[in-house]
Parts: sequence; C-alpha cells; structure tokens
Amino acid sequence: MKFELWQAFVLGTVLSWGIYVPVLHEGQAKLGGGSPSAGSLRAFLCVGIAYLITAVIIPLLLFWLNLAAGEQLDFTRDGELNTGGLAFATLGGIAGSAGALCIVLALKYGGRPLYVVPLVFAGAPIVGSIVSLLWHPPEGATESNMLPGWIMFGAGILLAAVGAGLVLYSKSYIELESKKRAMQKKAATVVAQAGPGSTAS
Repeated sequence: MKFELWQAFVLGTVLSWGIYVPVLHEGQAKLGGGSPSAGSLRAFLCVGIAYLITAVIIPLLLFWLNLAAGEQLDFTRDGELNTGGLAFATLGGIAGSAGALCIVLALKYGGRPLYVVPLVFAGAPIVGSIVSLLWHPPEGATESNMLPGWIMFGAGILLAAVGAGLVLYSKSYIELESKKRAMQKKAATVVAQAGPGSTAS
C-alpha cells in the first residue's frame, strides 16, 4: 500500500492531538507554580498565541510564497463575498477553540489527562461521525447491500462508547484503590510510631 501525503497529515494530527492535553497540562502546572488549576487561563492565552501563529501567520506565508497549491487568498465567489463559506469556516474555528477552552477548564477543575484524553477522543469521533453522516449521507445509504457497513458503523460507535465508559469506571476504581493504599500507609505509620513497647491506656 502506497503511503500518500494526506496520510502523513492524518498521522501529524494524531500525534499533535495525542500530545495536546498532556503538554497543555504540564504548561498549566508550570505556570501555576505546580498547581494546574492556578495556571489554566494563562496557558489558554498561550494556546491563543499558538493559534495566531499556526492559523494566521503560517497560512498567510504560504499564500505569499505561492505554496498553497494554486489556492488564492480570495473570499469572493462569482464576484460576491462568500458569506456562507466564511460563516461555516469561522464556526468551525469557534468550535475548535471552544473545545480547547473546555479541555483547559476540565483540567482546571480537577480533570486529569489520564481521563480527559480518552473521554474527549472517544466522544469527539462519535459526535463527528454522526454529524458528518447526517450532513453528508453516503449515496445509496438506504439500500440493503449497505446493511453490513451500517452494522460495522454501529459497532464502532458502540465500542467507542464502551471505551469511554470503561475509562470512567477505571477512574473510580483507581481512586478507590489509591484511598485504600493511603489508609493502609497511614495505619502502618501509626503502628510504627507507637513502637513495640507501647501500651494502650
């Protein structure tokens, strides 16, 4: 199978979004003097600066250097401003930045990357797949020969939901085990401090 350019960019997205939450959490912690919640909004301002660089400056440079594969810096269509394209593209940007803000606030109010990452990246593909399917249904979607594909699609959605549920279940299990270990450690410390020669009053 030939590795194509679009697949390289998909891989880049997977890697970028895969490290996004852990790296952002580390930035929040460092800006907050060790407390992620204390540095959350300043970290999000840094995200905004990064968006300015990657989403404004770099595209403008690509247009200026004629490296946009023939695309022109033009927001008109048939001589008129393409308001529909501008509106949806802007809404897409708002959705992306709103998602980033929600991740920042999730980490600020006690969420841990260990749980935030799988929940976000299990839930988002489910929503994206369903919205895309409703918005742009495949040709012949209701034909009987499409049934196996729909079954696999439904199974994929179900498995993603089960994965998110297991993450939530594991969170409560891990926290319970952590509390039990902390109590055992505290009890062992009390016994060690009491010493072998101590007597109950």
